[in-house]
Amino acid sequence: MSRVGKKPIPLPKGVKVQIGAELQVEGPKGKLTVPIPPGVRVEQRDSQLDVVRDNDSYAAVHGLTRALAANAVQGVSTGFTRELDVVGTGYRADVRGHIATFTLGYSHPIEFLLPPGVDVKVDKQTHVIVSGYDRQQVGQVAAHIRALRPPDPYKNKGVRYTGEVLRKKAGKTGAGGK
Repeated sequence: MSRVGKKPIPLPKGVKVQIGAELQVEGPKGKLTVPIPPGVRVEQRDSQLDVVRDNDSYAAVHGLTRALAANAVQGVSTGFTRELDVVGTGYRADVRGHIATFTLGYSHPIEFLLPPGVDVKVDKQTHVIVSGYDRQQVGQVAAHIRALRPPDPYKNKGVRYTGEVLRKKAGKTGAGGK
């Protein structure tokens, strides 16, 4: 039995759920839909959701469906955040409306268009906070921002997740040639 799939999903106040061909979750932050694969049912009891599978051949999608539903419920009630740090001399970030501008040591500033439903805040020009109600979208935007200038293994400059542990490589030694 799936340990993840067995756990019930508590529904916070203000979250409405409609169960049909797909699960529709609506809350104060937004509205999300979760596909329900064949062989898996979602049942609502009081203020919690249970994900039930028909037989053991659907074990793989059982835990997945429960995790996606739990992420949707948490997203529309509290939301998700990812934090990034911009490290390097002259490296900085700025947000105006739906466009984030990054200066990352290239010959030009990089303008990053933010998708709807994702909000970016910048503290002290070097700390970026990506937030939104769709966990997948928040993580994808954070990954795209990190990919603009991944951390350099020699100098550790670049964009990294807050708390990300980096291994610094040793540079060249001066033992030369002949």
